[in-house]
Amino acid sequence: MNSGYIATIGLEVHVQLKTRTKMFCACAVEYGGEPNTNVCPVCLGLPGALPVMNDEALRLTVLAGLMLGCEIPDACKFDRKNYFYPDMPKNYQISQYDLPLCLGGGVPLHDLAYPKDAQKTIATKDKNIRLTRIHLEEDVAKSFHLETATGIDFNRAGTPLMEIVSEAEIASPEEAFAYLTVLQQVMIYGGISDADMEKGQMRCDVNISVRPVGTDQWGTKIELKNLNSISGVRRALAFEIPRQIAAREAGVVLDQETRRWDDVRGETTLMRIKESAHDYRYFPDPDLLPVKTADILTDARSRKPELPWEKRSRYVADFGVTEYDAAVLANDLALSRYFETAARGAKKPKSVANWMLNDLQSALSGADRTITDCPIAPTALDALVNLIDDGKINSKQGKEVFAEMFTSGKAAAVIVKEKGLEQVSDTGAIEALCDQAIAASPRAVAEYKAGKLAAINAIKGQVMKLSKGQANPTLVSEILEKKLAS
Repeated sequence: MNSGYIATIGLEVHVQLKTRTKMFCACAVEYGGEPNTNVCPVCLGLPGALPVMNDEALRLTVLAGLMLGCEIPDACKFDRKNYFYPDMPKNYQISQYDLPLCLGGGVPLHDLAYPKDAQKTIATKDKNIRLTRIHLEEDVAKSFHLETATGIDFNRAGTPLMEIVSEAEIASPEEAFAYLTVLQQVMIYGGISDADMEKGQMRCDVNISVRPVGTDQWGTKIELKNLNSISGVRRALAFEIPRQIAAREAGVVLDQETRRWDDVRGETTLMRIKESAHDYRYFPDPDLLPVKTADILTDARSRKPELPWEKRSRYVADFGVTEYDAAVLANDLALSRYFETAARGAKKPKSVANWMLNDLQSALSGADRTITDCPIAPTALDALVNLIDDGKINSKQGKEVFAEMFTSGKAAAVIVKEKGLEQVSDTGAIEALCDQAIAASPRAVAEYKAGKLAAINAIKGQVMKLSKGQANPTLVSEILEKKLAS
């Protein structure tokens, strides 16, 4: 990428809200239903049909605003955004223009939100991307472009859709990736949306311009429309930024336009010349009254969960895990819930975290499973870790028990008993074994007393052999060191 230019990026993210019914009618919100079955006169825009607001959609939008630090005005209203397009049955969309539900706020980026290959080269650590607004509207229908025709499914038309508009403060494809990753995480944490981009529950429009370093005036804004994956946004920006730079260097005057991202060909193509806001002829919707937000705000405050970045800090403070481990655990809501349940009764929560992030994650990946269908319950993992921390089995035996637990679902204590793995921690019994090993290892004893401290390992090995691997190795070391020092 040409270092002589600065990229300025703003994102408009559309998020389908997790409601049972649509924004202005009682039709069900359902992904994958038979086309054109969840429809009614309201969402089909038939003459005389009147909209009725979805209260839960208002509450979820305000909750999203609270989680992202937005200001919630005392009142908001809905407007008609007029345009003709086949997927908009009324020829206007009910949206919000000058009085949205949420203003301001921001999305805090953190290291693990960036792509893995960019986490060591982050330009601005802990950057906060400010938001302009969050407003609520209705989704449009879905078009299917076939070889010789276009089909339209109106099941999606009228689904509550939240639009989150950022300030133009994103400086690179990697920052855009991090921003979307954090935003998706917040939506899931709050139960606001499943935010599954493959299902269209979260979609992104990108506004981008480039300008030479040392100049203040932004370049021509170009929009990339309806990107449906976080990695796709990164790839699209990685193509579009150099394209705009190359055009400027060649003396081409860029027009304000909307472009489409072709993920297969890896390039953007022109869709249309970009409309301005006044082309939509916004005006207040005469069928909907303004909304006072006081009661909605009170309810949203009671529903606000612990935020991902708050959870990371708490894990470090309360459970003694590293900042990196806390970030990994808090990144996935299901993983964090598993950890908290497992760590609740653990003597060493950090040990639970280590087992989860290493052995458990590896086993799940190998079995093509997720934490939500893990065959080892959180309390069962806690029980295994406590057996190890109590010295009843050693780490090597713990891995053997873990593998059996993952396969059979049996409890750790049951497997330990069946396999006869419980460590001997009786001091008297271990002292007797140490005496035998010392007597049988005169050369190792002499080397140890001559200063070759590593020689104790040979004697320790003899003790473990005599105990058939069941002696507590920590206790063995302590007793041997004491006896050999005398």
